[in-house]
Amino acid sequence: MMQQAQQMQGKLAELQDELAKRTVTGSAGGGMVTVEADGKGTVKRIKIDPSLIGGGDVELLEDLVTVAVGDAQQKAAALGQDEMARLAGGLGIPGLKLPFM
Repeated sequence: MMQQAQQMQGKLAELQDELAKRTVTGSAGGGMVTVEADGKGTVKRIKIDPSLIGGGDVELLEDLVTVAVGDAQQKAAALGQDEMARLAGGLGIPGLKLPFM
C-alpha cells in the first residue's frame, strides 16, 4: 500500500512538472484581451488592446492585472492545500499535492 502511494505521488509530481511547461491562451472581446497561462493555471502574461484604455498606460494596467490574478491564484491554491490536508487527515501520505493545488 505504501509503495503504491509513493508511486502515485511520483506520478502526480511528474504531471505537475509537465503542466508547468505547457502554455494555454484565453481570450475575450474578440481577442481584445488575451491571457497566457501555464498548464497549472498560473498567469504569465496579459495583453490588453490599447483601444480599450483610451490613451492610458496599457503596460501598467497589464502588469497590475497580471499581479492581481497571480495573487488570487496563490491564495486559492493555499486554501485548496489547507482543505485537502484537513480532509485527508489521517491518510498518512506526506507531501501529497494534487495538480492545480
